Amino acid sequence: MKRLIILGSTGSIGENALRVASALRDRVQVVGIAARTGGERLAEQAREFGVSHVALADEKAALACKGMFPDGTSLHVGAEGLVDLASLEEADVVLCAVVGTAGLAPVMAAIDAGKDIALATKEVLVAAGEVVTQRAAETGSRLLPVDSEHNAIFQCLGDRAAEQSRADDIRRLILTASGGPFAGRDDVDFDTVGVEEALAHPRWNMGAKISIDSATLMNKGLEVLEGHWLFGVPLDRIDVVVHPQSIVHSFVEFNDGSVLAQLSPPDMRYAIQYALTYPERCDGGLPGLDLPSMGMLTFSEPDALRFPCLALARQAGEAGGTLPAVMNAANEAAVQGFLEGGICFSGIWRTVSAIMDEHDVISAPSLAAIVDADCWARARAIEMIGQ
Repeated sequence: MKRLIILGSTGSIGENALRVASALRDRVQVVGIAARTGGERLAEQAREFGVSHVALADEKAALACKGMFPDGTSLHVGAEGLVDLASLEEADVVLCAVVGTAGLAPVMAAIDAGKDIALATKEVLVAAGEVVTQRAAETGSRLLPVDSEHNAIFQCLGDRAAEQSRADDIRRLILTASGGPFAGRDDVDFDTVGVEEALAHPRWNMGAKISIDSATLMNKGLEVLEGHWLFGVPLDRIDVVVHPQSIVHSFVEFNDGSVLAQLSPPDMRYAIQYALTYPERCDGGLPGLDLPSMGMLTFSEPDALRFPCLALARQAGEAGGTLPAVMNAANEAAVQGFLEGGICFSGIWRTVSAIMDEHDVISAPSLAAIVDADCWARARAIEMIGQ
């Protein structure tokens, strides 16, 4: 039995994790759930799964719904509430699916408490990959990837996924990208793209931030950096191919030329279930692939000129230090600025690029320096968008 905490239980990943837990009640017990807002839905989940601990990061939301939770439920409030929940003694696994670097502090708390981390918040490793992976190695916490691409690589590596020497056998990691709503359209003017158009992902049902990241391909740039920290593979050996059908979730090319791939329908429950039940495989009632009905699977190179976020992410990863945190924070603020109408779609990468150019990189930063760089970049992006 895995005793599970879900940070971000009211979002897309969190809701799917609860569906997996419901299908595997003899193997997964949800003991705590958390959200930023959405207290009413959180209370419904608490009643359905009988959890004893809930957390709301937004203090106003917590105050507004305090009486909604079942008797005996402990309510943890604010950013510290997420940290408290993540380090609960009765939990074995913490699934982090909160948006952005808000997941960093609770993930570090869970690692310090020796929990395994089912990680869906890629920004945690993008901003602080070296600090997080070193701390996990010290405490024995396992980082179990929930992103479908990294989960696919994790599955392809098999027993090698637990070995420090795994990178020696790997020639390349190849991440697949759906391409979002614009990869196959040369007629799009990125200066005039509307919010609804950018959110209309053709394959995946995701939250607003990750949907916009998918549309700019920043999502794939973040995944390149995340893959580097998860699997110890240099950035120049991590490639991206556009695969609109989203059936092949990633490839691993080994040094003998053999290539392994993981395939499943575009449904996050497959990756979530494997992360929660690892190293076992369980029947959670998910359907298999109907190969004859899939039709043609296609792969192509991403257009780096039309989608500069990929190059910006690689630039940040190669420079290292505080630049990945700055790049990520500027992107989070720029995406929010686009969603609120403050900048156009192409203004996202122009804002990120400008802030990266302004930043004086600190090499081998402490966690505090990373947090400071994140705060500076976020504030500078908001200022720039306002201007």
